[in-house]
Amino acid sequence: MANKLKKETPKKKSPAAADKKTWKPEKTEQIDLKALAKDERTHKILGAVFLLLAIFLGIAILSYFATWRQDQDEAFRGSSILWDDKVSVANLMGKIGALVSHFFIYKAFGIASLLVCTFFFVVGINLLSSRKVFSISRNLKYVTLGVLVLSVSMAFIFRNSEFSWGGGVGRMMSNWLIGILGNIGTAAILLLMAAGYFIWQFNPAFNLPVKNKPVTTPEATEEDDTEEATEPEEEKQPVVKPVVAEPMVIKPRANKLKEDGEPAVVKPVIAEEKPSYDFTLVEKEEAEEEPAATLTVNDMFVEKEVVADMLHSRDEIVPEEETEEDIVEEEAPEPEEETQQSKPSVLVIPPVSKPSKIVTVGPNDGGLTLEIKTNAEEKPENEPEIKSAETVAKLPPYEPTLDLKDYKYPGLDLLETHGSEKIVQDPAELEENKNQIISTLRNYAIEIQKISATVGPTVTLYEIVPAAGVRISRIRNLEDDIALSLAALGIRIIAPIPGKGTIGIEVPNTRKTVVSMKTLLESEKFQNSAHSLPIAIGKRIDNTDFIVDLASMPHLLMAGATGQGKSVGLNAILVSLLYKKHPSQLKFVLVDPKKVELSIYKTIEHHFLAKLPNEDEAIITDTRKVINTLNALCIEMDNRYDLLKEAGCRNIKEYNSKFAARKLNPEKGHQYLPFIVLVVDEFADLIMTAGKEVEMPIARLAQLARAVGIHLIIATQRPSVNIITGTIKANFPARIAFKVSSKIDSRTILDAGGAEQLIGKGDMLISFNGEIVRLQCAFVDTPEVDKITDFIGYQEGYPQAFLLPEYVDEKEQEGKDFDLGDRDSLFEDAAKLIVISQSGSTSLLQRKMKLGYNRAGRLMDQLEAAGIVGPNQGSKPREVLIKTDMELQQHLDLLG
Repeated sequence: MANKLKKETPKKKSPAAADKKTWKPEKTEQIDLKALAKDERTHKILGAVFLLLAIFLGIAILSYFATWRQDQDEAFRGSSILWDDKVSVANLMGKIGALVSHFFIYKAFGIASLLVCTFFFVVGINLLSSRKVFSISRNLKYVTLGVLVLSVSMAFIFRNSEFSWGGGVGRMMSNWLIGILGNIGTAAILLLMAAGYFIWQFNPAFNLPVKNKPVTTPEATEEDDTEEATEPEEEKQPVVKPVVAEPMVIKPRANKLKEDGEPAVVKPVIAEEKPSYDFTLVEKEEAEEEPAATLTVNDMFVEKEVVADMLHSRDEIVPEEETEEDIVEEEAPEPEEETQQSKPSVLVIPPVSKPSKIVTVGPNDGGLTLEIKTNAEEKPENEPEIKSAETVAKLPPYEPTLDLKDYKYPGLDLLETHGSEKIVQDPAELEENKNQIISTLRNYAIEIQKISATVGPTVTLYEIVPAAGVRISRIRNLEDDIALSLAALGIRIIAPIPGKGTIGIEVPNTRKTVVSMKTLLESEKFQNSAHSLPIAIGKRIDNTDFIVDLASMPHLLMAGATGQGKSVGLNAILVSLLYKKHPSQLKFVLVDPKKVELSIYKTIEHHFLAKLPNEDEAIITDTRKVINTLNALCIEMDNRYDLLKEAGCRNIKEYNSKFAARKLNPEKGHQYLPFIVLVVDEFADLIMTAGKEVEMPIARLAQLARAVGIHLIIATQRPSVNIITGTIKANFPARIAFKVSSKIDSRTILDAGGAEQLIGKGDMLISFNGEIVRLQCAFVDTPEVDKITDFIGYQEGYPQAFLLPEYVDEKEQEGKDFDLGDRDSLFEDAAKLIVISQSGSTSLLQRKMKLGYNRAGRLMDQLEAAGIVGPNQGSKPREVLIKTDMELQQHLDLLG
């Protein structure tokens, strides 16, 4: 807050207090054992150790089979042979290998000891690959039981052999079983154990063939019997005659599908002359009292495969074991006054694990009609059916964070406090600056009525109230004179200060204070923030936290010279969002042409990053991939607008609220939409290499994407008019300027001067809501960001990064459509020239081969289609994929 300058002498501190502040206990660094255990490098080292151990044991045991006669006498002596130089062994792994193999083969499990090597191999592979390639627990179960079963079996089978096939443990257990059960009983027990182990591990299927018998009418039985004697092939397709007079009832046999299920009843159908009818399927969206689906078939019997297909289309499961034999004949009383088309009969297909389906069978235009109704849950027949809308209304609101319910937000202990957060006020410095300002203004006959000072982390704001009749422009023109009198760099005059009747003069402090990111994130303003995308950027001059909502900006443009804090500002924004948002609520699209600034965020790929399908890296560094990603974001934007249109919402907040309240149907494509933040670290490089191909999608996203939750953060160190064009500036109302080299650059980024007067090291101006505010950017170091990303990355994430819509470049597609059989006559000459020069340039073909631009361009497209050069890279030459003439000739021969 503002403090009025007063002449006060500093109080002298007591010697005891001085000594207390001078002598501080030295901090000792402690090793974090938990972090060391979770470190990826530790896992890889342990994996290598386990793999080497598996290889060592395998070679030693295999070598024992050939060298056990020579080494057995020495191995019986134990570990004493390790220090006896006169002893020599034949085992490939030396004395240790001889001792270890003797222990495992002779004393332990015999040949079954090889299974132990597989356990060490599985553990080593899992640790090296940093993912679960094999199941360790399942392998441990198999190895434990397999070692016991195999060792006892080998000891029993080869009990008279000189070689210890089953080891000492196997011999002991085999002799014990023989003494209790005898040879035959032991053989039976071991055979049972081996069979049980085989079934438990491989789970073989013992399915007997089942002969499907068709269900026919009594009239057709005799005729079918005669046909079986003459034409056996027609068993699979029996002739079924329609019922003419007698009704027939079909009921379940002894093994019913379900106890409370109704029997299948087929009512009589009058035969017609037409031999067959059409098969149609009509589905409705909701299951009501009306039929949800209608089927018409030619016969009176509906095969189970048809019903299974219908249920499968409605996400229902039909057991594969059920056959047509599960339906047999049963008598049923005829209802009174029943007509042929008055009441359809009902075929009940009970549920397996999901809600049941009721299939109604009845005549329809001479065929059978199936009416499928969906029940919300299993209930008695007389209980009223629950409406789907009522069922949805009883469900709790959708919570997206349940996708990763065990996700833990990073803690503030991962951040560090850089220096003292307390602002040092030097009364002598303040008094001296006040006198210099007053003296300089009086030299130009400018009197002031009042002066006050507000001390910030790096800058002090002096507010003056000029005397009556003094023009503000006179004070504004004295900016360089005041800087000269104060001998300070970075004097900035605000005339007048918006919302106040004063003129501000910003003077850098001699002793600057570092603003730590931890201080901002632990503040009550950030912790209790209700913003959609809260970002903590820095502190104002009055030492208040500057925390804003990125969603209300809605896009941010950053510029500044090299080394002035631009990358630190990007990290501060990203870290703020990581501390506040869940992975299901936010995704980042990171573009890093410099390839090193944003690479520290690759650890959180499965949590917060988005990428194109079939891409290996989520952080985009290649210019062509940047263009495809921007166009894919445009497709994502259009898709989201379509969803908002169908939902009747104006923005993403209304849409997600409506989806969480379960008022939108996911079957119609609706889903929870996370925010997407596009971060471009060096925009100038993209404009120089791609130009309009990058500018157009950026401008389109900036104009339209804010309503659907897509926000842009673009940073550049060259804020010139050809980089930051008018189209881009018009759609980036929020801008941040670090120190720039000239007033022209300041006006380009802020539409006002002042950025050239900043002192660097995080000193910045932000233009937001029509106001320019000077801030000291929060400092977050790279090791801190590493800790945060590692903390998030080690947690369970999604199977893959968030996938953007696929985008296919038309130009690349055109290049691939060339017919290699219709090549240019100069194709081979052009290919040899490109390979010799190792430069895929169209202008090179024009100069060396004296061609026009169109023909040279066609040749280059054909070379790309043939796989000799890579895709277009803007103004850069194409990459030459073939390096030597011999390789080129082989490639041309393959092309024919």
